[in-house]
Amino acid sequence: MAQHGSLSAETETLSYVLRLLEAFRAFDSDNDGGITVAELGGVMGSLGYNPSDQEVRAMMQQGDKNRDGLLSIQEFLELNTKELELGGLANSLKTAFENMDLEGDEVVTGEELFEVLGNSNELGLEECEAIIASIDGDGDGAISYEDFNLIVSCLI
Repeated sequence: MAQHGSLSAETETLSYVLRLLEAFRAFDSDNDGGITVAELGGVMGSLGYNPSDQEVRAMMQQGDKNRDGLLSIQEFLELNTKELELGGLANSLKTAFENMDLEGDEVVTGEELFEVLGNSNELGLEECEAIIASIDGDGDGAISYEDFNLIVSCLI
């Protein structure tokens, strides 16, 4: 069973990536798994930024690696973590997954995420469960390492 204690560097890294996942969910207003130019511009406007259509399109072009007109979760994470040392981040995330697996059953639930993030967490239990649900590939209410690897693989 993984041990946990105070908020470690790995957990801080994980918390950052989880905040990015929450941001993705906010941008993806129709929950179709991709962010459109309109969704990107709308959220930017709601956050108090007023980018021109040209600026929004430039942001989209920067992140849309496969040129399908959408930012996928992988592209969104890649765009927002490009300044980090990705190899180190991927290793930190792997360690964080191991530390979150409190039951030692090779899956992480919303409750485990909430417990690991502890008192310094700005996310409530419902938000932690929603984050887990957003990357839960098989819909079982928990993320396996394979589900979690979606994040890790796009950062390597």
